[in-house]
Amino acid sequence: MTEHEDAELFARLRSLWTEVDPIPASLIDRMIATVVTDSLSAEYALLTLVDQPLGEVRGDADALTLQFSDGTTSILLHVTTTASGRHRIDGWVDTASAAIVLSQGDGIRSTAPSDTGRFVFDDVPAGLTRVRLTTRVGDEDRTLSTPQFEL
Repeated sequence: MTEHEDAELFARLRSLWTEVDPIPASLIDRMIATVVTDSLSAEYALLTLVDQPLGEVRGDADALTLQFSDGTTSILLHVTTTASGRHRIDGWVDTASAAIVLSQGDGIRSTAPSDTGRFVFDDVPAGLTRVRLTTRVGDEDRTLSTPQFEL
């Protein structure tokens, strides 16, 4: 076979497969999404802002509710501004956690959640903030680290 005949044969095979077994319309997008999410660090969480009207529960205070999840563990943070202008972070985790760490720049604070998964950080200044928690799954320690968010 000549090079030209090979090219014609391959073109006919591509045409046959396109007709008999076409590529699903969403395959390329799903493959890109799979490759992108597979390359993300397991410690990185997706951020979801929970939309809610401000002031319905605690008067006129500004409040922000954030939810982070890595697909296995979820953490919910409710942030309110205190009278001093600083912040209070009430949080809940849905798995047993050994430690919860709040970091802002060089400042690091740690707490342990209650049996129900509740924890609090009081008197938190404004600034870029990250929360990290460590859980134990079987014999393995896992870390969920939120992206930085602004207080």
